[in-house]
Amino acid sequence: MKNSTNADNQVDTINDIKLPYKLIHFMRYRAIGYGFSLLVVVISLFFIITKGFNWGLDFTGGTVIDTTFSQPADLPKLRQVLAENGLHNAVVQASGGVRDVMVRVPASFNDPNLGTHIKSILSDNIDKNVNIRSIEFVGPNVGEELTTSAIYATLITLAMLLVYVGFRFEWRLGLGGILALAHDVIVTLGVFSMLQVEIDLTFVAAILSVIGYSLNDSIVVFDRVRENFRKIRRSSTVEIINISLSQTLSRTLMTSITTLIVVIALLLFGGPTIHSFSLALLIGIGFGTFSSIYIAIALALNFGLKREHMLPPKVEKEGADQEALLP
Repeated sequence: MKNSTNADNQVDTINDIKLPYKLIHFMRYRAIGYGFSLLVVVISLFFIITKGFNWGLDFTGGTVIDTTFSQPADLPKLRQVLAENGLHNAVVQASGGVRDVMVRVPASFNDPNLGTHIKSILSDNIDKNVNIRSIEFVGPNVGEELTTSAIYATLITLAMLLVYVGFRFEWRLGLGGILALAHDVIVTLGVFSMLQVEIDLTFVAAILSVIGYSLNDSIVVFDRVRENFRKIRRSSTVEIINISLSQTLSRTLMTSITTLIVVIALLLFGGPTIHSFSLALLIGIGFGTFSSIYIAIALALNFGLKREHMLPPKVEKEGADQEALLP
């Protein structure tokens, strides 16, 4: 069939669009995608409600001990020595130079002479010249404030993104995109609850990163859908969405795969300090790629997305009403 084009490079049907590969009918399987997402979300909510979360010291409070050694500190050995002496949940982090180490102990470890106890452990097993520079207690009230702030930050971010996407595109796309983001967050929280992985402030940073990454994937699809609505004149909404997803599939997969390679490297070799951060990114990015196809744009379709919703409004030329009155 001969292409019908105009100055705006419009075509009649999707048959006039050249694809580097065969068209994939994504929307044909959206019911399966809904079922899978619903199952995963229900399981995640089940674990969240029944098991709760393993809150880290940032949220529960505890004692922070700032130490310095006479030689570069071996962090894995420090963690092993503390665990062997009953401090299994102690968090060991570098705090500046290679000799400076911060040890955080949960509030559940009740010892009025905690600083002396830890110095004794470290001097007997690691470095006789270890020095305790400061000991600070972080109360549970501070942890409660951090928890509330983290929840507010996530909710406010979702609300602002809903306004942004709804203003830039269309409210059906905005609502679909936000529900997809909520899906990714719930699944990530569910996995952390199921595995009882410790949640700290780096996890909150990871959740916000996942929201931004997932939304970026959805916006790429939204942009292509809007472009094809304006370009292809005689095709249904389902056909437009399928061709848009097919056109952006290679970009989505390449971006996700390269990002996941880096995240997996962080998870395997980054150490316990960023373990929760890298694990949250791994889960969120994996499900974010799925949700941008079978949640965000698929829900917009079910909400009634049509061509006229994506076309720019017609601007009436000045004096057009006067021309109609002329003989």
